[in-house]
Amino acid sequence: MAVTSNRTNSRAVAAGIIGEWQETGTFPDHLVEYIQSDNAFIMEIVYGVVRWKRSLEWVIRRCTKRKPDKEVIPFLLVGLYQILLMDNIEEYAVVNETVEAVKSAELSHAVAFANAVLRRVLREKDSIRKELDKQPLVVRLSHPDMLVDRWKKQFGKEKTLKLLEWNNSRPGVVIRPNRMKIGFANFTELLKDAGINAVPHPFAPEECLSISRGITVAGLPGYSQGLFTIQDPSTLISVKLLDPQPGEFVLDACAAPGGKTSIIAEKMAGKGRIVAMDIQEERLETLRENMARMEIKSVTMAYGDASNGQDVKKVCDGRLFDRILLDVPCTNTGVLRRRPDARWRFSNKGLAELVTIQRRVLTNTTDFLKPGGVLVYSTCSLEPEECDGIIEWWLSSNSGFERAGCEQLFPPDSQTDGAYACALRKML
Repeated sequence: MAVTSNRTNSRAVAAGIIGEWQETGTFPDHLVEYIQSDNAFIMEIVYGVVRWKRSLEWVIRRCTKRKPDKEVIPFLLVGLYQILLMDNIEEYAVVNETVEAVKSAELSHAVAFANAVLRRVLREKDSIRKELDKQPLVVRLSHPDMLVDRWKKQFGKEKTLKLLEWNNSRPGVVIRPNRMKIGFANFTELLKDAGINAVPHPFAPEECLSISRGITVAGLPGYSQGLFTIQDPSTLISVKLLDPQPGEFVLDACAAPGGKTSIIAEKMAGKGRIVAMDIQEERLETLRENMARMEIKSVTMAYGDASNGQDVKKVCDGRLFDRILLDVPCTNTGVLRRRPDARWRFSNKGLAELVTIQRRVLTNTTDFLKPGGVLVYSTCSLEPEECDGIIEWWLSSNSGFERAGCEQLFPPDSQTDGAYACALRKML
C-alpha cells in the first residue's frame, strides 16, 4: 500500500503509511517526512499505532470472527488507536472518517466490515480495556516476547514493567542552548519572552530544557540563528567522558546528525579540529546543515565507514587523534520511546550482526588514537552484548588499553533516552 499525496483524508494517509511500513519495513519517520498537511495529527496516529500494534492486533482478534484482509488492517489499527488510546476525540466522527478513508482507498468490499468492527469497539470499549488489562504483559504493553524476556533476566520484573511503560509514553522535546552563541539563562529568558514554557530537564538542569509538546521546533526563537539543538540529555554522557580540550584533534566517527559533534565543538571553544565522519551521505548532509546553522567552523565533514581502517586513515591526514568518539550503530533498545518501530525489528540475528560491526568499528579506529589518548565507545542500547560486552571483549585481548570511566542510563530512572558510554585510555 503506497503513500499517495492526493489523499485529503488524514486517516487514509496514516493508514497508507502504516500499510507501507508493514509491507516494506521502512521506518515510519521517513514516510511521515513527505506529508504536507495535518502532519502532527498523522504523526500521532502513525507512531501511536506502531507503538501499540500488539495490543491493537489483540483487539482486532477479539472483535472479529475472521481474519481481516491484509489491506484493511491498517485502517482498523488507525480507528482503534483513536477510539482506545487518543484523548479528546469525537468518537463517532472517528468511525465515520475512518470508514471514509477505507472508501478513498477503493476498498469497497471492506467498508461494511470496517464500519461494523469500529462501531463494536466503540460500544464495548470499557469491557475491551478491562480485558486488555488482564492480558500478558507483552500484549498489554505491546512489546515482543524476546525483548521482555531479556529485560526480565537483566533488570527484574519491576524495572522491566517501568521500562515498558516508559517506552509507551509520548516523548517530549528537549533542546540544548548553543553556549558558543548564548548563555543558558539568556536563552531561557528568550523563550519566556516569546511565551514558550520551558523547564530545566531533571537529568541536566543546567544544560537542557524541556519544552511543551505541539510547538514547532523550527519556529522557536533562535532556530535559524543556531542558538540551540534538539538534544536528549543522554547525549551528554559520552562527551563528558571524552572530555575534549581546546586545540585537540578529535574524530567523531559516526557523527550524523551532529548533536554530539556540536557539544564537542563547544567544549573545545571552537579551537582545534574535529573530523565528523559518517557512512550515510543523506545523514552527512543533515550534519552539514546543522553545523552551518550553528556556525561551527572547527568541524570537517567526511564521508567514510568507521569499520573500514582505510577510510579512517584517509581522514586522519597522517596524524593521530587526541580523542575519538564512537557512537556505533546499535539495536536502539534504549530509544524505543522515540523509535517505537525498533522494538519490532529486534532479533538475535540482528543483534549478532550489529555486535560484529561494533567490534569492527572499535578494532579499526584504535590504531589512529595517540598513546595517552581517550576513545569513548557509546550506544543507545540497553543490551549488555552491545555495551559492557564489547568493552570486555576488547580489553581481554588488548592490554594496551584501560577503562577510564563508564556510565549507563536506564530511561525510567534518568528520564532520558537509554545510553551507554565507556572511555578507554590508550597506554603510553
